[in-house]
Amino acid sequence: MQAPAKYLVIIDSDGAATAMLFDAQRRRVADFDAGTEEVAVMATGLRPTRSAATAEWDRALAGSTDAARAEAEVYELDV
Repeated sequence: MQAPAKYLVIIDSDGAATAMLFDAQRRRVADFDAGTEEVAVMATGLRPTRSAATAEWDRALAGSTDAARAEAEVYELDV
């Protein structure tokens, strides 16, 4: 059974916003277009942080640039 998503990260990926879901250990669960209605629903009522550039995200976001990570929005989901 797959662990539930704890984090929603919206990050620029090659000029397009990508939404990524991660579990509590910051293992990627899914990724999809950030413009979908599902992203808006998941983020409703939550305040994002700009914490994707911290060391705890290094492994999970290893393929992203430093600039993209600094601008990424991180939402902690209610699970």
